[in-house]
Amino acid sequence: MARAIERIERDIAGIKEAIRAIALELQTAYASYLNTLGLAVRKQLILASYHLCTQGYPENFLNLSLNQRQQLQQAIRNLGQVAGEKLLACIQSEEVGVDEGDERDEEVTSSLSSGLVDTSNSQSFTADTSNPIELVKWQQNLEEVTQEILKKVSHDANVLIQKSGVLPKKLPEPILAAAAAAASEASGEVMPGPPNLLNLVIEIENEQQSEDSGLTQIMAINLRLGEIEFADVTLSSERRQIRSILVQLNKLGREYQKKHRERAIAEAEAAWRASWFE
Repeated sequence: MARAIERIERDIAGIKEAIRAIALELQTAYASYLNTLGLAVRKQLILASYHLCTQGYPENFLNLSLNQRQQLQQAIRNLGQVAGEKLLACIQSEEVGVDEGDERDEEVTSSLSSGLVDTSNSQSFTADTSNPIELVKWQQNLEEVTQEILKKVSHDANVLIQKSGVLPKKLPEPILAAAAAAASEASGEVMPGPPNLLNLVIEIENEQQSEDSGLTQIMAINLRLGEIEFADVTLSSERRQIRSILVQLNKLGREYQKKHRERAIAEAEAAWRASWFE
């Protein structure tokens, strides 16, 4: 029985080593993906702003002076630059270790980056790169932070364009927030019409006479990950690579859980025999 447990331990050690290799591959893939995504976001933000100003509210845009237009365009470029920097900041290099509670786990020798920067409070999440469950959690957190960044830049862009006088001033803040939130709720969808724009029909009530309220159609920036990836061949390719790595991780994760179950059974059987007496 001791030999069986030792064999299972060797199998687990081998699986964990393979998971560490997958973790490094996954991090490298995400680093490249987020860099490409940052470039794509800047491009798509400018394109969406162009459509909003020229097709959504051309009269309002024409009312701006040349200097005002240039200031708006520069502010949009700056916003896209900041978004790209935030995406790159999602993944950091820092040494990670194993769960201290498991004394049988060997020391991790890799220095895989696994930090996640939360854009709201800058807290980080550190994963054990030999544990597939923690690695999946790391990946899911990274995707969530990415969506939050797209949501934030969509909202900031809409506020910026509204302050410039292109978007109607009468649009309340909750409407702009709702437009940005739609980006995360249906991020994988590709919508008809100009990319990364949201068309809404809302009811705006007259402040003095509520009976004069009516339906108003508005257009707002709504950066969607699915549409951004669809428009960029390199980004789409890198997303496919990430999916391929995750398939490998899921397979190893099943083996990892299976071997831990086998070890628990073998140890329980050994404990039974050790305590049994006639």
